[in-house]
Amino acid sequence: MDNQQLGKILIIDDNEDLLFAAKMHLKKYAKEVTIEKDPRRIPFLVNNNSYDVILLDMNFTEDTTSGKEGFHWLKQIKEIDPKAVVILITAFGDVEMAVKALKEGATDFILKPWQNEKLLATLTSASRLKDSYDQVDKLSKKQKQLQSDLKKPYSDIIGTSASMKNIFSIIDKVAQTDANVLILGENGTGKELIARAIHDRSLRKDEIFVGVDMGSITETLFESELFGHKRGAFTDAKDDRAGRFEIADNGTLFLDEIGNLSMPLQSKLLTVLQKREVTRIGTNKAIPVDIRLICATNMHVHEMVMENTFRQDLLYRINTVEIFLPPLRERQDDIPLLADHFLKVYAQKYRKEFRGFKSSAMQLLQQYNWPGNIRELQHAIERAIIMAESDELDSRDFFFLSSKPTNDKVATPASYNLDEVEKNVIQKAIDKNGGNISKAAKELGLTRASLYRRLEKYGL
Repeated sequence: MDNQQLGKILIIDDNEDLLFAAKMHLKKYAKEVTIEKDPRRIPFLVNNNSYDVILLDMNFTEDTTSGKEGFHWLKQIKEIDPKAVVILITAFGDVEMAVKALKEGATDFILKPWQNEKLLATLTSASRLKDSYDQVDKLSKKQKQLQSDLKKPYSDIIGTSASMKNIFSIIDKVAQTDANVLILGENGTGKELIARAIHDRSLRKDEIFVGVDMGSITETLFESELFGHKRGAFTDAKDDRAGRFEIADNGTLFLDEIGNLSMPLQSKLLTVLQKREVTRIGTNKAIPVDIRLICATNMHVHEMVMENTFRQDLLYRINTVEIFLPPLRERQDDIPLLADHFLKVYAQKYRKEFRGFKSSAMQLLQQYNWPGNIRELQHAIERAIIMAESDELDSRDFFFLSSKPTNDKVATPASYNLDEVEKNVIQKAIDKNGGNISKAAKELGLTRASLYRRLEKYGL
């Protein structure tokens, strides 16, 4: 029989000779054997550790025949961990007690003094049952996440502009590695799509992709959401819950809007990333996790480091490779492709037939400034399709955009004002370098931080 095939075993019995004899026999086959004489320590042990099998005596010194104490502690264990695998042991077993034990949640029943081979066979069977429980639980959580992922409206990136070709090149290089990636860009530029594209081309593509909107998680729920909790750890903790790190184990974890985290939460996140393990709230047990980390933000994290609002060591940890997604106003060549894509998606959704766009409509779409980026374009086309009266969209179907700023102001300054000139020069440098901030900064003779400050100043 292979060593350590039984995992972690807990034995509770008031007979010290029996405890030590069982430990000596089982330690050859178990990863860890913990023995305990006092049943009152059961809540502490089960709350702070995870056992594959628990061997529980039915009768202690206060009551040596009825099994009442054993049933009491069985109930306590099941309240703390409903999936616990418990084998009851007694010297006074009978059929009625065995049946009652199974109804109360015990996995099996064994009489003492036992035969070592019988004990080992019973524990082996129980350990396999525990493994199956764990696998079913893990697969169930991943299945729920995967079903949620299937509801995404589209699954890949659309674009042929120079800036997007540069991004595709970066994705091809980084995807096959496990390097941490930081994606920068305005809201609505498609940061999650880039993260998914990296995952889909990685060695972890057959595992789960878990996305977390850090901006929507409150300070009080941060640890519970990301690291998980034990039942009873706080008022609303009615069940054991795995955090997003655990669910993403062996897959990819995408932390969106990471720039919104407060300094204390940044510190907690950094600790987990450094140790590569999480501890659920309400327990001291560290759980190792193996994830590929991708983060994203619309904030200027490099400037935030200079302003002491973002930890420099956390930034180093998350941006082994950095990808900047340009706003849609800098990707005019991609607008027709994106517009055609959304036209097909929403024409099918609303069961309408469309031939496409009239030139006036496409001209308007390409001139508009798109402050909401691709997300705004998507919503604009959905709205136009719903309200359109013909089978071809024209500029009148986008009347709600006509009063908003267009790209004309971006392309041509209204005067020779130095700020306006600088804005245009920066714009052109970014376009020329395909959205690569480092290259644009070098060509402009600026540091990255200085260029970020100007981008924020001019709203670029």
